[in-house]
Amino acid sequence: MAIGGEKRESKDFQSIEKYVGLFEARVIAINPTAEELDELLGRAAKEDSKALEYLGESKEGNTYLRVDIWLEEIKVRTVDDKAINEKFKVTFFLEDKERENKDKTKTQYINDVGVCCWADDPNNLQDWFKTRAYRIANVGEEDFYNFLRMWLYNFDYRSERTELKIEWKKILRGNLKEIKDLIGSEWSANIVPLATIEVKDKDGEKKVYQRIYNKAFLNPYTMKFFRAVDYDDEDVIDRLKAKKYSTLKPYEKFVVDVKDGTYGCKDFYKLKDMKPYNPEDNIVASDAVLSSDSPDY
Repeated sequence: MAIGGEKRESKDFQSIEKYVGLFEARVIAINPTAEELDELLGRAAKEDSKALEYLGESKEGNTYLRVDIWLEEIKVRTVDDKAINEKFKVTFFLEDKERENKDKTKTQYINDVGVCCWADDPNNLQDWFKTRAYRIANVGEEDFYNFLRMWLYNFDYRSERTELKIEWKKILRGNLKEIKDLIGSEWSANIVPLATIEVKDKDGEKKVYQRIYNKAFLNPYTMKFFRAVDYDDEDVIDRLKAKKYSTLKPYEKFVVDVKDGTYGCKDFYKLKDMKPYNPEDNIVASDAVLSSDSPDY
C-alpha cells in the first residue's frame, strides 16, 4: 500500500439497542482478532469463528476479503444507567475480479487517489481522470476507497504528491497492517456514517438487523445541513434531483445517491441525527423480531 502526501475512552459494554440515522464516529478497529473483538465488545467473541473468517472464495472461485471496520459513536449515551459509546460495524467485500458493468460493455478504472471512472475503452476515459496513474478496478474497491478517502480526510487529494493505493496482492492475503496503522493517525478523521435497519425473513419470521450503509460517508461538518433541512421530505428530494448532479454539494450528492431507487439504500433509514429504532416507523418490520444472530453482525 502506498499512502502519502500533504496534510490538509471505550467502555466494556455494548447496547443491544438498534438505531437509524446519521452519527459522528471514529474508527477503532479493522478486521480485529478474536482477542481484540472480545475487548472491543466486552463479551466473548471467540466462539463465533465465522465472524473472524475474513478470507474466502466467491461462487465463481475468486478470492475475496471481507473488511470489517468497527466504528465508535462520538456521542456518549446512557443505557441501563451505564454511559456507553455505541459501536457499529461496516463491512466491505473486496473480490479478486475486475469490475465490469452488467452487459460487459464498460470497465471501471481507479486512479492513484481512489477515484473511479467507467469507460468502454481506456482511450475514452475523461481527461481529468487520466492526469493520474490508473488501472482497472476490482470488485468492491470503489466503496472501500470511498470510505478510505473520507476517513483519511487530512490528505490533500488535489496534490500531485498524494497517493492512496492498495497493494492488491498483499491485501488479498488478508494483510491490512498498513491500513490498521492509520487508526488514530494524523491523517485520519472522524466520519459520519448512516445507520440503517435491514429486515429479513428467517425461519418463518421477520428478523431485524443493524446495518451501516457502506457506499458513502460524510464529513462531520455536514451534520448542520441535515439539522436545518428535512432531507426525508419528498419535495426537497425532487428539487435536488431536478438540479444537475455535478452542481450539487457533496452532502446533497450523498442524499441523491442514498435516495436513488435503483442503486441507493434498500434498508430502512432516516436522514436525521441518529435515534433508537422504532419498528412502528417501518411498515416492513411489523411483527419483526429484533436479532443480532446474523453472520454479518
